[in-house]
Amino acid sequence: MITLIQRVKEASVSIDSIKISSINAGILAFIAFTPDDKEPQLIKMSDKILGYRIFSDDDGRMNRSIIDEKLDLLIVPQFTLAANTKSGTRPSFSCAANPQIGRNLFIQFLEIIKSKYRNIESGKFKENMHVSLINDGPVTFWLEVN
Repeated sequence: MITLIQRVKEASVSIDSIKISSINAGILAFIAFTPDDKEPQLIKMSDKILGYRIFSDDDGRMNRSIIDEKLDLLIVPQFTLAANTKSGTRPSFSCAANPQIGRNLFIQFLEIIKSKYRNIESGKFKENMHVSLINDGPVTFWLEVN
């Protein structure tokens, strides 16, 4: 399972020019699934996102999590993160979960993470989304769990 997280001042998702979700300050998380992902990976990633310390403490060090700060989280499915880009100039998506498995994993992931934290919005699986954000920092991290 792969996640790209960005610390944001605000972020939103629109489909067909209609805003379907938005957050204020917090984390924008792009999520991709692989064929091997199961519930243990979903639980690990939810814990990692919620506990990842990317917000500054009183000393200016990245030492506080989204939970510590009580900020918002926007989760957007993005299968392209699982692309194999090691050779050539065209990405291969053989490392990504197939669409039906990916959809089920996304739904399950949302259920898991929403059971742990309330301030969560999401994009929609297999939709052409327009994601807008104001990056804070920028602070961006690539997270993986096996």
